[in-house]
Amino acid sequence: MSLSATQLKALEDSLLNTSGKVLLHDRFRSLFTLKSLKNEDSIRIISKGFQDSSALLKHELAYCLGQIKNPLALPVLESVLRNPSEDPMVRHEAAEAMGAISTTDSIPILKQYLSDPDRSVRETCEIAIAKIEWDKTEEGAENEEATRDENRLPLYTSIDPAPATSGLLTGAPRPEEISQTKIDELRDNLLDVNRALFERYRAMFALRNIGSPAAVDALAAGFSDDSALFKHEIAFVFGQLLSPHSVPCLIEVLQNSTESDMVRHEAAEALGGIATPEVLPHLKEWVARDDAPVVVRESCQVALDMWEYENSGDFQYANGLESTSTLISVL
Repeated sequence: MSLSATQLKALEDSLLNTSGKVLLHDRFRSLFTLKSLKNEDSIRIISKGFQDSSALLKHELAYCLGQIKNPLALPVLESVLRNPSEDPMVRHEAAEAMGAISTTDSIPILKQYLSDPDRSVRETCEIAIAKIEWDKTEEGAENEEATRDENRLPLYTSIDPAPATSGLLTGAPRPEEISQTKIDELRDNLLDVNRALFERYRAMFALRNIGSPAAVDALAAGFSDDSALFKHEIAFVFGQLLSPHSVPCLIEVLQNSTESDMVRHEAAEALGGIATPEVLPHLKEWVARDDAPVVVRESCQVALDMWEYENSGDFQYANGLESTSTLISVL
């Protein structure tokens, strides 16, 4: 996809809110439109956004740079990770994005932060290192080749922080073909705190790929963990699954004021994507509440936009050019 200079400028102005009048959810739409371009222009524009005051937006910037999977984004991601004054939620996402890009040159940098004061940062670095190393194994190479097979549609197009457990990497297994015994085994691995986080994440993404109500219940058990990073990833997975079966536990997470903001934010966005009727009042509540943490309130604002999109006839959420009034659809 090729855009004109005028179109790129419109997306940049929207993402960076140069007018000071662009709503946060419209900035998100512009961001995901840029992400879909996957070129140097998109990396350049997205990288400018780290000067913003919104931790939520910057967290999403880092995520998108990782999903573009271009080493040109590494310098800005490294600078974000190295910045001790940056919000840990943003630094963690920068480290995860480095794992998604997956160059061995990133390993020494990630290792420097394995003893970071913030638990979510050091846990993310641990997982990112393991992912990069796994990507270079024979199994990792075979999985990469399989994902490029045009005759094999992947279950999900995202670059995950860890690959699903062996046997559930590619293809689309039907839930009824997966035994309850296998789901129980994956649940045990997911919840086993004596296992490396990378292996627990592999079980998490295997359960996502199964996607049945029993798999959702197994994933929901992970909300009892004491790692905010781990719980936030479960909420993210529920946002990919879009299973109404996960709504009750996600609402419980969002409503829990003692839960980490990082976990609650991810729960809010998952609820916005699932977009069932019972979700709406909870999202509206946390947008309106004076005591809502900023990242939770902002996530609910974005989630409301997602809810409205899911309940509309719009074809594409990432329609940032349309929202900038250029009246041009690029996707």
